[in-house]
Amino acid sequence: MFVGLGTVINLLTIIVGAAIGIALGGRLPKRSQKMITDVLGLITLLGATSALLPLWSNEFKDSLPDGSPLLLVLASMLIGGLLGTALKIEKRVENFGENLRKKFKASSDSPFVEGFVSASLLFVIGPLAILGSVSDGMSQGLDQLILKSSLDFFAAMAFASTLGIGVMASIIPVGIYQGFWTIIGFFAGSVLEQYQIDAMTISGGLMLVGIGLRLLNIKKISVANLLPALVIAPVLATVLHSI
Repeated sequence: MFVGLGTVINLLTIIVGAAIGIALGGRLPKRSQKMITDVLGLITLLGATSALLPLWSNEFKDSLPDGSPLLLVLASMLIGGLLGTALKIEKRVENFGENLRKKFKASSDSPFVEGFVSASLLFVIGPLAILGSVSDGMSQGLDQLILKSSLDFFAAMAFASTLGIGVMASIIPVGIYQGFWTIIGFFAGSVLEQYQIDAMTISGGLMLVGIGLRLLNIKKISVANLLPALVIAPVLATVLHSI
């Protein structure tokens, strides 16, 4: 078994799921496609709820000074958002998606870019993408990435049925992101404590809320600009833990 196999399996499941979704999507009327997108938005919000639960866990609160968990999340999201905005991550991701749209020869009025951005963010946000990749790099098994692959398969199928081939193109940033964490796992071993994982999970949960709001056409939040918070949250948690 070679290092990175879990991510390869994950990418293949996204491709297959998206291909099935694209095949089914062309047969669905517009109202059905909108209904599916609304359901995806609601399910994403449900996933966000479970990701936010560690914020109220005794284990997480006991790892940090009294009253600091919420401030930790606030600081992580603000600093991450400011950094992401300064780096124009959202714009860069959208431009990358637009360039891919042209290469795939998708029409300019197609939801290619929205599918690419939403699917990319959904597949990289969350602890499984990081923990599974780190575990893969450490040769400790593929269980977490296999679980993520099964979830991503159905998500890709549902997304692609309404947002098209842009969902399939999301394998590029997913492969780069998970490949990075696989390398970290390979060279650094176990790098995250549970409270650090919780901090990252909570920040990711708030980003999932943003994705859900986008899918429901309630508010187009620049979720990609918040991505640095996934790195900042465990760093701040480490600092607070040492106090």
